[in-house]
Amino acid sequence: MSYAFFPGCDVPRKSTPELYVSAVGLCQKLGIELEELEYAPCTGSGMIQSKDQALGDTFNASTLAMAELTEKPLMTICSTCQGVISQANARFKEEPDYLGEINKTLQEGGLEYKGTTEVKHLLWVLTEDFGLDRLRSMVVRPLKDLRIAPFYGCYLLRPSAILGYAENPARASALEDLIGALGGTAVDFRGKKLCCGYPIVSDNERNANAMIANHTLEAKEKGADVMVTPCPLCHMNLDGAQPAAADQKGTRIGLPVLHLSQMVGLAVGMDASGLGFERHTVSTKDVVARV
Repeated sequence: MSYAFFPGCDVPRKSTPELYVSAVGLCQKLGIELEELEYAPCTGSGMIQSKDQALGDTFNASTLAMAELTEKPLMTICSTCQGVISQANARFKEEPDYLGEINKTLQEGGLEYKGTTEVKHLLWVLTEDFGLDRLRSMVVRPLKDLRIAPFYGCYLLRPSAILGYAENPARASALEDLIGALGGTAVDFRGKKLCCGYPIVSDNERNANAMIANHTLEAKEKGADVMVTPCPLCHMNLDGAQPAAADQKGTRIGLPVLHLSQMVGLAVGMDASGLGFERHTVSTKDVVARV
């Protein structure tokens, strides 16, 4: 089982390096081979596309072309990257003339995208390709004492047609199914499929903080001990900005937020000291101790 690997521009450098370390370590533990695309550019996060779609799509076409050269599917570890690349890939498949124009630019760098790359988030790699039964057999630390609130991130959900939900309907409950396979209890709450507030944080921090507080407090009220997300941008908001959201709300929240790879890594026996928990804003010590 082998993938071309796109970690995303922000993850391995500064913002959430613990996700990169834990994701790569998890794949090594599970025997999933990764060929990292070291020169792949930023996806544009949807922001560039809102101003200049062709420019943003050119970035993503170059990444897709690099993956195509490996003859492997492209694996992401960021919900936002997954969604933005998938939308670009859909446009290329639906509009070959448009792809032709994009390829004129790529050819200046010696690349051409033929439209054959499949893009899959780590969540889907684990639940669909590796398989829940196989993963369940590798659990050495069942998460039986944890009630876990799943938080998907917008770009892993919408638009569902482009993200393959019709062909893979189990994606709608992939996080809950994964939590169950690891022995944990998934906590259902309304906010799990809503926006975390990250896209508006620079323009309207007050509303973004309100969204963080609403989601984390709702999850706690429903009995969650911890939250898990497959999106580093959601993590930066829900964990990193949680104290500010609590202050604004005038209450204490204190809900730990794990990256997807950290949760799975704990369950399959990875050393907690190598999963980057020390970088979290909200302490994860109690969660790690209970596992």
